[in-house]
Amino acid sequence: MTVAGAAADVPGTPGGTVPPAGGGTAHSRPVTGRTERRAEMLAGYGLILVPMLLFLTLNIGSVLYEVFVSLWKWNVRTGPVQFRGIANYQAVFADETFWIAVRNTVYYAVIWVPLTMAIGLFLAVIVNQKLHGRTFFRSAYYFPSIASSVAIMILWIFIMSPEGLFNTVRGALGINPLFAFLGYGPNQNWIGDERTALNTVIILNAWTTSGTFMLFYLASLQTISGELYEAAALDGAGWWQTFRRITFPMLRPAHFFVATVATIGALQLFDQAYIGGGPSGDPNNALMTIVLYLFNTAVAKANFGLAAAVGIVLFVIIFGATLVQRRLFGATPTWL
Repeated sequence: MTVAGAAADVPGTPGGTVPPAGGGTAHSRPVTGRTERRAEMLAGYGLILVPMLLFLTLNIGSVLYEVFVSLWKWNVRTGPVQFRGIANYQAVFADETFWIAVRNTVYYAVIWVPLTMAIGLFLAVIVNQKLHGRTFFRSAYYFPSIASSVAIMILWIFIMSPEGLFNTVRGALGINPLFAFLGYGPNQNWIGDERTALNTVIILNAWTTSGTFMLFYLASLQTISGELYEAAALDGAGWWQTFRRITFPMLRPAHFFVATVATIGALQLFDQAYIGGGPSGDPNNALMTIVLYLFNTAVAKANFGLAAAVGIVLFVIIFGATLVQRRLFGATPTWL
């Protein structure tokens, strides 16, 4: 019998192919592939290990540490002085100024968030059209967002002062009788009056922040397929029907992202309130916000345990508001 014939007689060797010696070569490739994938996975985990440790320490760790501080009478130099348990939280909730700060902050968020979102969406829809100079307008609308909030607020105080530009312009236009009907004199101090101080800050921040929201909406608008608009045009849909039936619903993930970012920013209002009303949130606590109240408790009163309790309460409010928005909008942006 020849060697080829002997090979043909070996069971399980079609065509007379002799199995490789040792039988291990056939399975070496899958094993090698799994080893390589495991090595890549370990390398990836190694690369993100340090950033994740920093995140856990600086974010989650700081929150847990703040919870710990809020349970003590705390000295910034010596640390814990006396265990107070929930007494700091009871003191916060019993303070009338704190509830004024909560009321002002919630009012600001309820008015400013939808107003700024609407302006940002409006600007995004405009600059998303094929218009001449749209790059210039995108930059111009976004520019106030990158300007110094301190500088803009100081300028805004001068504009809205009794002898400022706003009162001068409305007097020149002859619309003072309308403002008089609403109860505002020709030399109204818009930031110095408790009736108008917070609304004045709302208008300012709606102007300065709408450019940022415009960019968020613009990024999401450019992911909507043009075929949808072509089909709507063939069906005879007008601009309002197209916006209401296509554009606005397709921006649902962007609504969630923008609303969440806006709400967090609104609940953390501080710099404009501090510059416009000082540490006490004048006039008559009209500009007192939760963060300004926290600042006064920590810096002016040096009561860091109480300030930590305020911070935890603010964290719970922000976290709860985020969960509510998640429930309303139902999805995070796919383009992030």
